[in-house]
Amino acid sequence: MLPPELQPRLFRPHISSTSDEPASSSPNYSPHMSPASSRNFIDRRTSAGATSSRSNNSRFTPSSFAYNGRIALALVPCAAFLLDLGGAPVIATLTVGLLISYIVDSLDVKYGAFLGIWMSLITAQIAFFFSSPLLSSFDSLPLGLLASFLCAETTFLIGCWISIQFKWIQLENPSIVVALERLLFACVPFVASSFFAWATISAVGMNNSSYYFLVFACVFYWLFAVPRVSSFKTKQEAKYHGGEIPDDNYILGPLESSFLSLNLMFMPLLFHVASHYSVMFSSAASVSDLLLLFFVPFLFQLYASTRGGLWWVTKDSHQLQSIRIVNGAIAMVVIVICLEIRVVFRSFGKYIQVPPPLNYLLVTTTLLGGAAGAGASVLGMISSGLSSAFFTALAVIVSSAGAIVVGFPLLFTPLPAVAGLYFARFFTKKSVASYFAFVALGSLMVIWFVMHNYWDLNIWLAGMFLKSFCKLIVANIIMAMVIPGLVLLPSKFHFLTEAGMVAHALLLCYIEDRFFNYSTIYHYGMEDDVMYPSYMVILTTLVGLAVVRRLFADHRVGSKAVWILTCLYSAKLAMLFLSSKSIVWVAAALLLAISPPLLLYKEKSKSASKMKPWQGYAHALVVAISVWFCRETIFDALQWWNGRSPSDSLLLGFCIVLIGLACIPVVALHFSHVLSAKRSLVLVVATGCMFILMQPPMPMTWSYHSEMIKAARESADDISIYGFMASKPTWPSWLLIVALLLILAAATSLVPIKYVVELRAFYSVAMGLALGVYISAEFFLQAAVLHALIVITMVCASVFVIFTHFPSASSTKLLPWVFALLVALFPVTYLLEGQVRIENDVGDTAAWGWDASEEDKKVTSMLAIEGARTSILGLYAAIFMLIALLIKFELTSLLREKVSESGQSKTQGGARGMFPTRARLMQQRRATTIQSFAIEKMSEEGAAWMPAVGNVATIVCFAICLILNIHISGGSSQAIFFLAPILLLLNQDSDLLSGFGDKQRYFPVTLAISTYLALSSLYVVWEEVWFGGNTGWGVEIGGREWFFAVKNLALLILTSPGHIIFNRYVWSYSTKNSDPSPMLTLPLSFAAVVITDVFQVRLLGVLGIVYSVAQYVISRQQHMKGLRYI
Repeated sequence: MLPPELQPRLFRPHISSTSDEPASSSPNYSPHMSPASSRNFIDRRTSAGATSSRSNNSRFTPSSFAYNGRIALALVPCAAFLLDLGGAPVIATLTVGLLISYIVDSLDVKYGAFLGIWMSLITAQIAFFFSSPLLSSFDSLPLGLLASFLCAETTFLIGCWISIQFKWIQLENPSIVVALERLLFACVPFVASSFFAWATISAVGMNNSSYYFLVFACVFYWLFAVPRVSSFKTKQEAKYHGGEIPDDNYILGPLESSFLSLNLMFMPLLFHVASHYSVMFSSAASVSDLLLLFFVPFLFQLYASTRGGLWWVTKDSHQLQSIRIVNGAIAMVVIVICLEIRVVFRSFGKYIQVPPPLNYLLVTTTLLGGAAGAGASVLGMISSGLSSAFFTALAVIVSSAGAIVVGFPLLFTPLPAVAGLYFARFFTKKSVASYFAFVALGSLMVIWFVMHNYWDLNIWLAGMFLKSFCKLIVANIIMAMVIPGLVLLPSKFHFLTEAGMVAHALLLCYIEDRFFNYSTIYHYGMEDDVMYPSYMVILTTLVGLAVVRRLFADHRVGSKAVWILTCLYSAKLAMLFLSSKSIVWVAAALLLAISPPLLLYKEKSKSASKMKPWQGYAHALVVAISVWFCRETIFDALQWWNGRSPSDSLLLGFCIVLIGLACIPVVALHFSHVLSAKRSLVLVVATGCMFILMQPPMPMTWSYHSEMIKAARESADDISIYGFMASKPTWPSWLLIVALLLILAAATSLVPIKYVVELRAFYSVAMGLALGVYISAEFFLQAAVLHALIVITMVCASVFVIFTHFPSASSTKLLPWVFALLVALFPVTYLLEGQVRIENDVGDTAAWGWDASEEDKKVTSMLAIEGARTSILGLYAAIFMLIALLIKFELTSLLREKVSESGQSKTQGGARGMFPTRARLMQQRRATTIQSFAIEKMSEEGAAWMPAVGNVATIVCFAICLILNIHISGGSSQAIFFLAPILLLLNQDSDLLSGFGDKQRYFPVTLAISTYLALSSLYVVWEEVWFGGNTGWGVEIGGREWFFAVKNLALLILTSPGHIIFNRYVWSYSTKNSDPSPMLTLPLSFAAVVITDVFQVRLLGVLGIVYSVAQYVISRQQHMKGLRYI
């Protein structure tokens, strides 16, 4: 045997020291094993740590979980399938729970985040059981319960996978992390194969369902059951000679590995028996299914043993090799015979030109001989001269028998025999010339077979004549045969390999595109649909990507070829989702434009891999051109999604968004340090989103109308289904888009309003004009005077907000007058709206000649006035809320600066030696002093008006919101809990609220809630008494109304002590620990809750109970903190 450094890379045992995953190695490696055996025991893609000491290897080492890719490949599709089964309730529950967990995790509460995730999963699983029609969809109750258990187990495994990501669990509970890793690898193959088979059967039906299950079982066995080194064990560099990984370092033990092997060999067979028990012995093909479903996974298990899959059976390599040979030979014979019965003679019998019984002998010889040769090569048995001679003879016999079976003329039988001889010579001697001779002879045989069977058929297939299609098929087969020979050429000829791979991929995309999108066959007046199966598209894509990856790993192709091939193979998958005739080429062009940052410039460590600025601009231009090339495909997708033709602005918006999203990789990977690139990307995506949401009218010069788009929009289906619809003018949406883009441009500093005062003034006026004209044209269409007032209002608001955030030298003197003008415009606009509305309604009535009664006119006018004034109130409430928020933000920023300056000065002084509790108390005591200093500084800078203006804006906003609550909901009592927090925006000033500080910030909220509910209770009692059904007051001593009023007023008075005490406490936060007054008010509030007939009084009672308990708890906590301080 050749030494390792002289062996080909295919047979060279190589252990990399830099890899993403720990590797699997054989339990007992011997340097005297055959090259294939030694190669198969080493996972080349990963690195293994094998040490000479068993104790060192088994030691726990905290690290990240190295197999997230494998687990994600298995569990993420299962989770998506569960969400689809559960529907909206499960999605909503899981979203809320994970959002809470994220917030808790951002606050560094690690146990809270961990418990939040598990509670989210448990709650989502409970919602799944109640919302999913799982039990009702199965005819059998045990089967439904088994499916429910499978779903619950999947949720549990997802929780285990998330839990293993927490580093603190690794540090505090290392044994739990190792157990979770073993649990995932032991259980995920069972769950994933079942779910993948379930989803596939749901999509394509029960035909061949057992084989789907078999394929997924083999895939997940390969991913998880082949031995892997644990992510949390100490690993060292393994030596080539005598390297050994202890059994303790493997994730799975012998018991788990044996269970996974039993699952692989028996579960597909048991599934077939359970689902086809009535017909499993009805024919020879059915019996062949039973044998295939056992022996195919059994043979796969034997092949997996070359990678250590049977390490738990024996550690003797020679014994394991004998097990492979004997059992593999038996399994191969059974599989070949079953395939002859199930596939060959059943589906391809018309191509077998030899009469029975000779046909059975020749087909068996061909299949069994080919399988024996392939198995011998896989097991590395072709190493000596005698074995090479046997392999050569077997290749000659197999090729000759196969040629005779398909009807090759006996006169030319030496031709396939010579082809088999050259193939065997290539395999044993690695002769490239022999391989090209085999390709030439094999190409002649392929051409003869196609011409003999298909050339004379006059059939129109896939949009072309069958002869033309046969030419494409033959060319594709010949290129596929030539490429392996090109791969073996010296490195200077690798460009031929790249050209051949690209040409083959292009031809394959063209053939599958014709098959899939032009799936019709026409023959002598008979027309039928021939659907190219979707799994063939997926299979050829996966095989192509795997070949490209292997060739790139062996340095046979360059990065540019990998980029082109990856895009071409991936573009074929778009056929499965969209039915456009040109979808493959459109998707390929888009992928070729998007993927260079990911495939060509993906090595961040090398400076040469970074894009230059001109390359970035060129990439963005190419992306834009490719998206424009895809416009018809985007139009098709939008038409399919909406059910009707999209508008020009919607199409343009999606194109712009797609351009922005496609440029994210180049900005994130190559220009992450360029702030202007990020800002431009945000503006592009935001512009597209605005076009999508607003859909402004597009000028005809901006519209693109191809023949396909014209044909789609000229369809009469829209009119027949939806009728003629009158659309309102949408030109004001352009103004809103301009305003939002100006805001984004200023926020991203693309418009430097922060540094240029004149530009700031022009910007604020332009913003106000755009928003004012948009609001006037969209919501108020009555009079020009009202439009002018609204525009002036928006200009004043824009100027005030922008110059408050970015003040100038003279703005501090002018802004109070701007705010005063804004406040003065509010009542004028409110009253003028009603007057203009009445005049317009009267004029419209006279102009149209309506013969309506005076009462109807009044009702119509009052309703119109009320609606318009409500809109005015909403507009001014939003303006004053924005002003209050801005001033609160500015004052808080100023206060934070003062606190930081004071904290630094005190830290440099004697406060450095304080206890933490005392330091916190000292900071709380300095808060009021710092606020006073902040107010003094604002007075010196001419901005002392800011707190007072903020308070006025807050109070006006709160008052307007109360009026809106009365107009919209009739004065809902629950609304006060959403409106009262507005009063948190109040500030301490030198005039209106001079004694109000940060300590009293919750007092206005609680006072407003208590006062509003008390007044609302009085109003309800008065309304019941006044309009209780009697004329006049209706209050008679001893009557129903009198009893109702007295009882509820008395209960209202009973709730007042609790509210008064709590509001006093919120103002001062000072109470004695022994003061029993909060708890004494509990019975009074409880009596009001139980006895009252008024909802507001009951709500006051509940709040009184909550206030009393909260005051007691907070007071006790303060008392305990004081004791700790002492």
